[in-house]
Amino acid sequence: MWSFIVRRLLLMIPVLFLVSMVSFGLIFVLPGDPALAMLGPDQLENKKLYLALRAQLGLDRPLPVQYLDWLVQLLHGNLGTSIRTNFPVTALLSQSLAPTVQLALMAMIIALAISLPVGIISAIRPGSLADVFGTIGALAGVALPDFWLGIMLIYVFSLTLRILPPDGYVSPAKNLGQSLELMIMPSFTLGAVLAAVITRQIRSAMLETLQQDYVLTARAKGLREQLVVIRHALRNAMIPVLTVIGLQIGQLMGGVVIAETIFAIPGMGRLAVDSIFFRDFPVVQGVVLVMAVAVLVANFITDLLYAFVDPRIRYG
Repeated sequence: MWSFIVRRLLLMIPVLFLVSMVSFGLIFVLPGDPALAMLGPDQLENKKLYLALRAQLGLDRPLPVQYLDWLVQLLHGNLGTSIRTNFPVTALLSQSLAPTVQLALMAMIIALAISLPVGIISAIRPGSLADVFGTIGALAGVALPDFWLGIMLIYVFSLTLRILPPDGYVSPAKNLGQSLELMIMPSFTLGAVLAAVITRQIRSAMLETLQQDYVLTARAKGLREQLVVIRHALRNAMIPVLTVIGLQIGQLMGGVVIAETIFAIPGMGRLAVDSIFFRDFPVVQGVVLVMAVAVLVANFITDLLYAFVDPRIRYG
């Protein structure tokens, strides 16, 4: 196991190196000029000030030199300074990390709370009314855009029924009840899409597992159906489900951008959108790096969970 962990961590190094190159390249791919964005419309005609600012930012140096300098600063924990606020990027990322983590965790909890029972019931009762409604719900969740779902939730529960606040964020440390109340709709917006994908995978994996010989043997031995489904069928069916969940982390990070923008949550997604509009390239680079690391870590944890779910799996 430890050798596998070391190998996976070593393999993450070249991936992070490629991610850093892509992240750094954003400053040249996105339209706009950081120096012009910092000068503002009043100083656009001042060419001397513009050239001096580009020299101060290091934009007049060759591209490889700029990248190496940025990479050295990155290894020292320095992601630069925000063009828009003149604050360190690391400080902005640390402030916006907690809302994003809370939103992602609540969305995953909602997705699993929906997908596990619906997928299991649909698999053990194929063709039943519950299976039909579960399949329709899963297809609807995949087909409906998350931004449309978020807007409809605001319209129904905030504007019409007036039972949930439309937007905003409060830290759980300050007021747990209000924080959960504000995060219900954005979490469900993301969780519904994830639940649809996971439900289909659980149903498919369970249907295949329930036909295996060891499941038929367990039933022939007289074990309770609940025990057969949970201990024998579900545990073995979770391997492909874990793979899908790990792959959905990337989609979850993309959905966070939309949800945080719609519900005015001061997380990393909204920070990225605001920074893109303002051409705040250092912040955009930092957000891309953090989200890429989050996806890599999530997939690493998924690989470790394989051995926990199925003891037959051993990493040499």
